Amino acid sequence: MIEDDLELAEVLTEFLEDLKMEIITEDDPFNALSRLKLEEFDLVILDLTLPGMDGLEVCAEIRAKQNVPIIISSARSDINDKIKALELGADDYLPKPYDPRELEARINSVLRRYDNVEVKQNEEKTDFTLNEDSMEIQYKSTLLDLTNAEYGILAFMIKKQGFVISREDLIHNVTAINEESSNKSIDVMVGRIRNKIGEKGLIESIRGIGYKLLR
Repeated sequence: MIEDDLELAEVLTEFLEDLKMEIITEDDPFNALSRLKLEEFDLVILDLTLPGMDGLEVCAEIRAKQNVPIIISSARSDINDKIKALELGADDYLPKPYDPRELEARINSVLRRYDNVEVKQNEEKTDFTLNEDSMEIQYKSTLLDLTNAEYGILAFMIKKQGFVISREDLIHNVTAINEESSNKSIDVMVGRIRNKIGEKGLIESIRGIGYKLLR
């Protein structure tokens, strides 16, 4: 939850924790963005009026790098703010004040939509076979000869197939990659994976961000 009204944040946190949800609150948008790079969250509740950085900018920054669901929680009633937030990739817009039970309903609704998308993607045909127990990946029934880091990168891409993955996502989610690794070293490893797959166009480079596994 990115919210600078700490009293409201405390009320919402207490309510949601009673529903067995784990809530982390940040009142500083810069700290929140840094935390989102380092940790994995199921959903973001985002206020728009924040110190030092407008919530719309925060929304755009999150969406450019991650596919985490975003619910806007704001007292700003301007329809233009709502339209802009949704255009930037927010999944829902909840105007303050509201009953916490409505927030609960919105959270459950958004998470169901995301779960359905992930299930649909997992059911789509893919030429990759991932075996996490043996740490092996096959492409069109051919076993790929991968290093631990290359396996980690490709396995993460397979799980996030169709979504844009930043280099930071790879650094923080692939244990075989050193956290001090540079963007260039990540690019080199992805290049080696492409060569081992032997088919062009499967891993798309997204300029300024990272990559996307297309199929």
